[in-house]
Amino acid sequence: MTMKAHEVVMAWVTEQLRSGRLHIGDHLPGERALAETLQVSRSSLREALRVLEALGTIRTATGSGPRSGTVITAAPEQALALALNLQLATSQLEHHHVFEMRLLLERWAAEHSDPDHPELAQAGRLLDRMEEPALPVEEFLPLDAEFHVLLARAAGNPLISTLMDAMRTAIADHTLDRARALPDWEATSRRLRAEHRGILAALQAGDREAAVERMLAHIRGYYLETAR
Repeated sequence: MTMKAHEVVMAWVTEQLRSGRLHIGDHLPGERALAETLQVSRSSLREALRVLEALGTIRTATGSGPRSGTVITAAPEQALALALNLQLATSQLEHHHVFEMRLLLERWAAEHSDPDHPELAQAGRLLDRMEEPALPVEEFLPLDAEFHVLLARAAGNPLISTLMDAMRTAIADHTLDRARALPDWEATSRRLRAEHRGILAALQAGDREAAVERMLAHIRGYYLETAR
C-alpha cells in the first residue's frame, strides 16, 4: 500500500527518534530541505508537522535564533499519552474498565518498583500535601491520581508510566461523581491516606510482595465502595 505524503513525513520523524538520530532539543531540517529529502510537497510536509505539533512531539517557532524553527520537544511516549487521552475521552468507558486496567498496570508497577527511585520520595511529599485538613474531594482525587502515576514511574518502564499518566484524567473523572455520592467522604479519605502510606512504606522498604498486596486491596476496596 502506497503511503500518503504526510504519512511518509511522520514515519521518517518516528524512525529518526527511534534510531537515536534525533533527540529532544534537536532541530528538524528546514522545510525546503526536508521536503526534497522525503520527496513530498511542502503542503504535505506542513500537514504532517501540524499533526506532530498537536501531539506535542515538536514545537514550531518563527523568527531567528536557537529557539526558532522546528524543534523536537517531547519523547515519543509523551505523544502516546496525548493520543491515549483522546481515545479515553471519546470511548464509552465504564467504571469497571478503569478498575481492571489499573489492576493490571499497578500490580506490575508494584512488583518492579525500585525502592531508591526518586519518584518515591516525591510521592511521599505529595502525600504530605494530601494531609491538609478539609481538603475537598475535587482537589484530593487529582493528587491521588498523581500519587499512583509517581509509583508507576518508580518501576522504570516508560510505557507503563505513560499509560498510567494518560489514564490520570480518566481515573479522576470516573471517581469524582461517585466519591461525591459517598455518605462519609471524610472517613473514606482518611482510609485512603492510610492505605497510601502503607503502600509507599512497603515500596521504600523493598517489600514488593507487601506492596502488591496493599496496592490491590487499596484499588479493589475503593472500587467496591464507589461501585454501589
